Amino acid sequence: MAKRSYPLSKVYGLLEPGPVLLLTTAHKGKANVMPMSWHTMMEFEPPLVGCVVSGKDFSFAALKATRQCVLNIPTVELASQVVACGNTSGQSLDKFKAFGLTPEPAAQVAAPLISECYANLECRVIDTRLVNRYNFFVLEVLKAWIDPARKEVRTLHHRGRGVFMVAGETIKLPSKMK
Repeated sequence: MAKRSYPLSKVYGLLEPGPVLLLTTAHKGKANVMPMSWHTMMEFEPPLVGCVVSGKDFSFAALKATRQCVLNIPTVELASQVVACGNTSGQSLDKFKAFGLTPEPAAQVAAPLISECYANLECRVIDTRLVNRYNFFVLEVLKAWIDPARKEVRTLHHRGRGVFMVAGETIKLPSKMK
């Protein structure tokens, strides 16, 4: 098999670990939403999630100041809203109103849940040691919500430059994990 060189600027599209999330924050009376695909599970219980939020994003300052957010998990039905949120800044636009997303109060954080999302994870920042160097936050999930009526969910996975993969077929194999 003949392999060819691959541009380093595209490597992230090969390694995206999970679904695109909609990160919500609330700061100084303003709620915002931004798509995020640079995240990774770090621990099971309590659930810890590591994520990168660019210092150029409007949400970065809110997350750094409040140390709270919600990780909302959209499905393929919200693909156009996900992309629209990523192509605009919340600095001058209310993305909830502009893209038909419904904010709902969270139980343990000030940031809102997004009603249309399949699942919502209320989080607090527990470690900022890598924020100044890498914009990497460690979040602890405080409360998780899921829509039990939705059985077959298809999540979006960002491959880079406007290309997404949709989670599809599910297979089950023997596992010793509980």
